[in-house]
Amino acid sequence: MQIVQEKIYNPELKMLPRPILPALATLTIALPLHAADFKPSASLMGPLGLNVVPSARMHESGTITGGMAAMDPYLHGYLGVQIAAPLYIGLRQSAEASNIRKEADRLYPGIDLKLRLLREGPHNPEIALGLQSAVGHRRMAGEYLAASKRFGNFDFTGGIGWGRMGSAAQFKNPLKSLMDHFGKSRSIDGEMPNEPQDWFTGSHIGLFGGIEYFTPIDHLSIKADWGADRYAAERAAFDFSAPAPWSIGLAYQPTDWLDAGIAAQGTDKIMARLSLKSSPGRWPWAQAPRENAAPMHAYRTGIAVPGAMQTGAHSDGVLLYDIKRDTHTVSAGLSLSPYHSAPWQIGAAARNIANHAGPATEEITIFPSAYNLRGPSVSLNRRDLEQALGRHQGSADEIWANAVFNAKENHSSFSSRAHALNQFGLKSYKFILDNQMSLAEEDSGTLYRSSVIFETEGPDVMGWLHTGTAIRLNLADNLARINEIRPPAFLPVRSNIADFAAKTFGLERAYAALTHSLTPEIHTMGAAGYLEEMYGGAGGEILYRPFGLRYALGADAWLALKRDPISDLNLMFNGDRLISGHLNGWYEFPDENLSASLKLGRFLAEDFGGRFGLTKTFDNGAKLEGFLTYTNLADFDLFGGTTHAYHGVRLSVPLGGSGYLPPGSDIRLTAAPFGRDTGQSLDAPIKLYEATQGFSQSHLAHSWHEITE
Repeated sequence: MQIVQEKIYNPELKMLPRPILPALATLTIALPLHAADFKPSASLMGPLGLNVVPSARMHESGTITGGMAAMDPYLHGYLGVQIAAPLYIGLRQSAEASNIRKEADRLYPGIDLKLRLLREGPHNPEIALGLQSAVGHRRMAGEYLAASKRFGNFDFTGGIGWGRMGSAAQFKNPLKSLMDHFGKSRSIDGEMPNEPQDWFTGSHIGLFGGIEYFTPIDHLSIKADWGADRYAAERAAFDFSAPAPWSIGLAYQPTDWLDAGIAAQGTDKIMARLSLKSSPGRWPWAQAPRENAAPMHAYRTGIAVPGAMQTGAHSDGVLLYDIKRDTHTVSAGLSLSPYHSAPWQIGAAARNIANHAGPATEEITIFPSAYNLRGPSVSLNRRDLEQALGRHQGSADEIWANAVFNAKENHSSFSSRAHALNQFGLKSYKFILDNQMSLAEEDSGTLYRSSVIFETEGPDVMGWLHTGTAIRLNLADNLARINEIRPPAFLPVRSNIADFAAKTFGLERAYAALTHSLTPEIHTMGAAGYLEEMYGGAGGEILYRPFGLRYALGADAWLALKRDPISDLNLMFNGDRLISGHLNGWYEFPDENLSASLKLGRFLAEDFGGRFGLTKTFDNGAKLEGFLTYTNLADFDLFGGTTHAYHGVRLSVPLGGSGYLPPGSDIRLTAAPFGRDTGQSLDAPIKLYEATQGFSQSHLAHSWHEITE
């Protein structure tokens, strides 16, 4: 491939409690070795671990987990995502309720993180750093460093903990020697949330550890652990009898998607847990079904027939236009569909061109475009295509080796012509099942909202002005509780979401957008109208995405007008107007199909801060995102606490491949707090980074094998 482009001592450490000694002896000596599946299971709070303590183990990248666990005095519900191989993000709601049939006395939400620092090797353990309630209520907050090492059918774990996870206070905090900040007094409870300045602080730490044995019985393992949580907050807050620090229990995983566990914590507490897990990349849904591309002719015959090239490509579901020929080259514009990989579309276009290019053509150049944006041209060697596709003696790798990607050549006429072809009529339509939920509220348990969105694109006006419209049908929600228990905001940003959800129908979007690529690496977009459910206005974005590099930079600015949910279809504006803008950056990780994003600037509450996100894309079109926003303004809750953070996860799974729904249809799940005013950004109808993904080298390289499919 070529690229053309310029407490100090604790007596309880003397010995383990007598009840656990026989159990550990049995585990480590009496149980036989055997060939067993090594499938680590979840712990009480959700991350992989033992009964009540975490381990250093990680799920497979892209795994989504959800579950519930109970142990007096709490019920825990969680939704976790292994957003990348070394990073787990969990959204957790902990309810103070000894009986599942009773209303919770208090709720303690939080976001949990676990980062693998070292992968297990022949001689070294796996090591992970974790933060429980990294952002969330102090009651559950604690940090830990865990190490796990497998020996045969045994998996050993040991670690140290801070905060709640180190309340045994067996040793001085070793981090105090690095900075006095880490030795400061740490609150174990209270209404102010746990935040980064609290991480790894406190005068003392605790030790935890344990073992998991994978038994000869299929899918069954035995766990025993010793924790460092002494329930200090509970003993201080109410008459609570803390359990012994040891536990022993069973974990059972009869299928790849089910994980159940039960354990005795000391002699007076029982823990029960049920977890579900899956990876969207393995789900049967996929993007829109593809046509079988025309077979490649093994030998050259006849004369060049541009009309046949275009007609053949159209039959394969590919839009070619403005085909040009000279003595040895055929070039053509290609309007990319967002529902198939760019390499597959390039391959389908190239074989139809080659089949009707006559004997003299040696090179085929494709000029791709999307949303009237243009990317680098792709020049392919015709002989490579004939060898791989016609004679089955070549490969996609050989085509890649001789391909030339030109990110400097100006081909604006091709992208303009692409939109002219779609000037009249709807370009596409789709259905979106939008589900939103929250495990992050202190005044409510689980909040939810379900809607169906019908969205269309087009028609395009004068061949260059892109339009789109969407209607939302609200199906069900329990958001009315927000208006009943929370004080109304003087200038609501999103805190009046219950009013929008109460309408049966609402206009989601109605906008016009102008997009233009200054070069194949610099793209612009301006849009105006009803931009999203809660805001109208006008604004734009610019993106610099150099081909061949893993980063991209951009900026956006918007004049946002707040829509009135009391008006018909939410068409009126309530008079609130503000300016929001950000500097944006992205980085694509090699071999992970993972990108990181950073947004810095002014949010919709006119607060300043930043948003960090990770997005995992699967080959079947599913997309998983985790994000954390932190700004200089805080949202208030009923209990006098505040938080500067807004966080969540999003999952999108395409349904267009089901055969019953149009391409682009999908089901979306967002788990994030409801009714927050700080840390909110406008949901623009067109996002340049997503629109230009088909032009990126990372996408082309990852999906290049599809050029021969």
